[in-house]
Amino acid sequence: MLTAVCGIVGYTGHQQALDVVVDGLRRLEYRGYDSAGVAIVADGALASAKRAGKLANLEKALDGEPLPTANTGLGHTRWATHGAPTNQNAHPHLDESGRVAVIHNGIIENFARLRTELERSGVRFTSETDTEVVAHLLAAEVAAGSELAEAMRTVCGRLDGAFTLVAVHADVPDRVVAARRNSPLVVGLGDGENFLASDVSAFIAHTRDALEVGEEQIVAITPDEVTVTDFAGGAVEGRRFHVDWDASAAEKDGYDYFMLKEIAEQPKAVSNTLLGRVGADGLLSMDEMRLSDEELREVDKVVVIACGTAYHAGMVTKYAIEHWTRIPCEVELASEFRYRDPVVDRQTLVVAVSQSGETMDTLMALRYAREQGAKVLAICNTNGSTIPRESDAVLYTYAGPEVAVASTKAFLTQLIACYLVGLYLGQVRGTKWGDEIRSVVRDLSDLPSKVDQVLETMEPVRALARALASSTSVLFLGRHVGYPVALEGALKLKELAYMHAEGFAAGELKHGPIALIEDGVPVIIVVPSPKGRSVLHDKIVSNIQEIRARGARTIVVAEEGDEDVVPYADHVVRVPECPVLLQPVMSTVPLQVFACEMASARGFDVDQPRNLAKSVTVE
Repeated sequence: MLTAVCGIVGYTGHQQALDVVVDGLRRLEYRGYDSAGVAIVADGALASAKRAGKLANLEKALDGEPLPTANTGLGHTRWATHGAPTNQNAHPHLDESGRVAVIHNGIIENFARLRTELERSGVRFTSETDTEVVAHLLAAEVAAGSELAEAMRTVCGRLDGAFTLVAVHADVPDRVVAARRNSPLVVGLGDGENFLASDVSAFIAHTRDALEVGEEQIVAITPDEVTVTDFAGGAVEGRRFHVDWDASAAEKDGYDYFMLKEIAEQPKAVSNTLLGRVGADGLLSMDEMRLSDEELREVDKVVVIACGTAYHAGMVTKYAIEHWTRIPCEVELASEFRYRDPVVDRQTLVVAVSQSGETMDTLMALRYAREQGAKVLAICNTNGSTIPRESDAVLYTYAGPEVAVASTKAFLTQLIACYLVGLYLGQVRGTKWGDEIRSVVRDLSDLPSKVDQVLETMEPVRALARALASSTSVLFLGRHVGYPVALEGALKLKELAYMHAEGFAAGELKHGPIALIEDGVPVIIVVPSPKGRSVLHDKIVSNIQEIRARGARTIVVAEEGDEDVVPYADHVVRVPECPVLLQPVMSTVPLQVFACEMASARGFDVDQPRNLAKSVTVE
């Protein structure tokens, strides 16, 4: 399911609620920093404050205009999905009477229909978000006589999508109610106080005792009681657990590095990016499409512009688009694009790939393309950023915030988005039949579980990285879509371990790079499936033989069941079977783990490698 990765906190107890909530938000800001807001229940009324931008903006506002003392409240840090990151779209959202406040992590897929229904009944909306519908629906149920938890249960029965919802009502000053469907929610169990959060890091400074909230469950907390029921109203006995790490480590969910955490989140990120892409009519859809089918049918060339890791995703896009649509596709480094007088015109579709949506090289290349009359489709992970705003169409990668500088889950979701763009163009142009598209979408839907399988078998890769930590160079080889994977593997090693690493197209080995092969040099080879395109497989097996004969230490990433590589591999890393075009989603993961472990073994900062920044906003 698709979820926006926002930070949520709820509290009721003997402490000053605002202090607890803001402290929790500070620990959760990595989950979203487009805006932040709080609401408290004080003297039979709600008081709230919210600001666009980072949490510091809200804290400054609260210093200038303090809220009343209260013992119950909630707070939110937002990663924007529906609606730009503005004060009006920041959470919490209140109903018209100002008696109900709601915060939300996730996507309500049927919000447009619900909003239309509410507006027809006379309800006035003050934001663009999907969340505000919940505040109005809850208020209506409470006004009709329902207790807050029962109202939440009724409202959840009307919602489609993934969500964690947390609500307070001015009439019940010691109660916070929440609901969960495919989005994180945990209860912190205190002494005369209880907490709700999307992550234990929000309350770890106050208690290490916690309670899991399961799928499709409602939880109500008071200072002295926690009640959990399912969506049907039946009582549920939640599983209690004790958190055995400190507050600083909790921000990483117990992982040593944010990068490790983000690698582990990749199955969910891939699943999120796929959610809701096929409508009831069986057709694919973008997040925002301001280009007509006719305009897309007139496209005679696609140019992908990107930098760094996103450029490698763009290289995979070329294979997918040309294979599925037969449109010529070029891939350009955004930093070079506008300086070489490229040939783009009104029949050109430019695909701009950027995790942050603010990458200056890509933004300037996009603007140049638009000046030449080209149409632009953005692939981006940040709602409301500049690149999507200046594009004609947008496909968001719902990876959530990445804290580690080296991209992992953003890259995998960019790959998914690139496949979807290729399929969408094939759909519009009639080069792919509906059943063909549905077949590929089914294959894509299998990828989250397959990435999970890969992650479960990574301990030998970690051990290998530690054993090779003193190496001075590592080479990477790949063919077809394995070539961009080889480039990405080499980039990760350079970024994190500060060592020489190069990626090559395997067919180019004999044209020079083979001179680098000597005894003991580690060479990682990304092997395509022997099924479907056996000629690719046979060629790269020959490459492995060539380098093995010259003393290389061969590390082979190969599909399960591929026994042809075994005689020539010093180490085999297995990935599940899948179509050749989609294999990069899985074969990249071991290379991420390898680079992370190598950097750690060499004593370097994995999350913040030297000289690098998460988003490059200068050209």
